[in-house]
Amino acid sequence: MTRAVTIPPLAPASTVALIRPAAGGLEVFMVKRHTAVAVLASAYVFPGGQLALADSAGDIAALCDGLSGVRDRMAGVLDDEARAFHVAAVRELYEEAGILLARNRDGKSVGERSGDIDAVDKGREALAAGRPFATLVAAERWRLALDWLTLFAHWVTPDIEPRRFDAYFFLAVEPEAQDASHCGRETSAGVWMRPADAIARCRAGEIALPPPTWTTLRQLEPFGSVDEAMAWARSTTVPRIQPGFGFQGTTRIVTLPGDSALAPVPGFAAKETRFALENGRWRPIESL
Repeated sequence: MTRAVTIPPLAPASTVALIRPAAGGLEVFMVKRHTAVAVLASAYVFPGGQLALADSAGDIAALCDGLSGVRDRMAGVLDDEARAFHVAAVRELYEEAGILLARNRDGKSVGERSGDIDAVDKGREALAAGRPFATLVAAERWRLALDWLTLFAHWVTPDIEPRRFDAYFFLAVEPEAQDASHCGRETSAGVWMRPADAIARCRAGEIALPPPTWTTLRQLEPFGSVDEAMAWARSTTVPRIQPGFGFQGTTRIVTLPGDSALAPVPGFAAKETRFALENGRWRPIESL
């Protein structure tokens, strides 16, 4: 008798590729996952994580700017759910990178008012200790700037994985008055890298980049400025991308749409469509 295969459920998640200007182009902030975490151990990824129940609560909605545009290019997603993905992106970026995309009581970016940075640092510690995000934001009279997030990708974990995520990827620019830093709980390092340098380090075996991270870096690589990258993110289509999964001999293989083993998805194109997972690291390989 054939045993039924149970596909693990999808957990909604948000990820933020945070960028800043650099000579001749831009840099992106990435964190290195701890070796002992359950998902993507030791990999370099963008800050992000699973949605929390509080991300969709009414009290947080009252603290948000930019609500009118949250459903843009999020096909099939309801208003409240779209808002929750954006709120989770802001919260996760704050938790994992120490960057708060919000306006202060003067209507300017948090960090530009005296005392803001101290409040941001203390708030991050309080959030880690269990203080509700909405309570923290309301106490400082901040407004979450959902309009500073630009959706550019939608990735879904393959069915075969034990933990699966339905993740929306957002692009955002680091506020000038704030400095990104890793949290130290789920991550062991935080680093700014040019996309091309991150790709080169991965090819050399120095760092591990999961296929969605690799693909995003390749998408950001050509841009000569933050403005160019943001313009691309605002105009690009956002199809649902679910990688394929298989084996070549004993080597685990991940394929992306457009590979010979996986049908193309309109609106999506990747320079590399096949990755091998060896010793916990992905490497691009030639498609068959």
